[in-house]
Amino acid sequence: MDQLINSKEDVSQLRRHEVLDHWLGDDEKVALMFNSLGTGVFVSEQFYYVEQRRKVNAHCKRWWNRLVASLKRDYFTNIWVTVATFAAEKMRELAWSGVPSYLRPTVWRLLLGYAPPNSDRREGVLRRKRVEYLDCVAQYYDVPDTERTDEEVTMLRQIAVDCPRTVPDVSFFQQAEVQKSLERILYTWAIRHPASGYVQGINDLATPFLVVFLSEYLEGSVDNWSISDLPLEKISNIEADCYWCLSKLLDGMQDHYTFAQPGIQRLVFKLKELVRRIDEPVSRHMEEQGLEFLQFAFRWFNCLLIREIPFNLVTRLWDTYLAEGDALPDFLVYIFASFLLTWSDKLQKLDFQEMVMFLQHLPTQNWTHLELEMVLSRAYMWHTMFNSSPSHLAS
Repeated sequence: MDQLINSKEDVSQLRRHEVLDHWLGDDEKVALMFNSLGTGVFVSEQFYYVEQRRKVNAHCKRWWNRLVASLKRDYFTNIWVTVATFAAEKMRELAWSGVPSYLRPTVWRLLLGYAPPNSDRREGVLRRKRVEYLDCVAQYYDVPDTERTDEEVTMLRQIAVDCPRTVPDVSFFQQAEVQKSLERILYTWAIRHPASGYVQGINDLATPFLVVFLSEYLEGSVDNWSISDLPLEKISNIEADCYWCLSKLLDGMQDHYTFAQPGIQRLVFKLKELVRRIDEPVSRHMEEQGLEFLQFAFRWFNCLLIREIPFNLVTRLWDTYLAEGDALPDFLVYIFASFLLTWSDKLQKLDFQEMVMFLQHLPTQNWTHLELEMVLSRAYMWHTMFNSSPSHLAS
């Protein structure tokens, strides 16, 4: 029988020891998690935690409306700082559980620090950044190959090869104009970030931004969109916003895409240790079969799960990513552990080759927001239990 939890007092009335014994023995830190989600949470006998939207949608909508209103008001400087700080914190908290689609473009720009919270300054800042992007395109992209180095020519050709392969299941990304926009964004970013240059996988990371910022101008299903319906000025503005937001995102994970990608390798090791602590049987089985986490999890970290779930769920997942801010790289470990252990029972029945094939073609094609919310809720729970107690991950 599922029970609704809205406070620590409610948690204390539950059979908490059963949940705690399942994950942590007699460690009770998990109880602190429940009052921090900002939404109602269901706890079932299977220890799944999912957002209970039925009762909190109206509450969240009221908060979103108040936040938007607060960001539009004209405050004296000292009052504005206080209000803006509160609004930013509340926005990040609410965004973790999903942003309304009509607010997502604005909220993402704010969460990434691309747009300032002060609405009086916002349009001017965005206008300057968009002009700066156009200048960069003119300087780096709109030049003949004779003015590029051999390395730059090779990089541009690789980007041109990868763009048609980006999100192949969504017809929108097969449009020539869309691929050209991606090409300009990726090449300009790579030229301006020589420490990493272009790395395959970054092309996937640009796609959520492109879809979200296009949604301000195009309606209906993404599959029915046509970028050619938009004037060139709007397309260039969307490209610029994608470029700067991609840059902001990657600034927080720079060593994920430098030589040998040490940041990703470090997170894959943390994922292996976390899975061993949470689910020792599946960890042992994978080790006995000789399956290395790098064989499947490297792509997860490289593309942030974009290739593993239906694309219509990606923007919801990225609401949580962007809400995590600077803490995102570490939180990815918990999301990916939760994602992997969705199939714990299945994996323990497979041999090495079967596991490799299964993990390369995960059965997520029919996933809805419910499955994704379960993954995120478990990740939140485990992060609360383990992140402040690194000794839990010690051998």
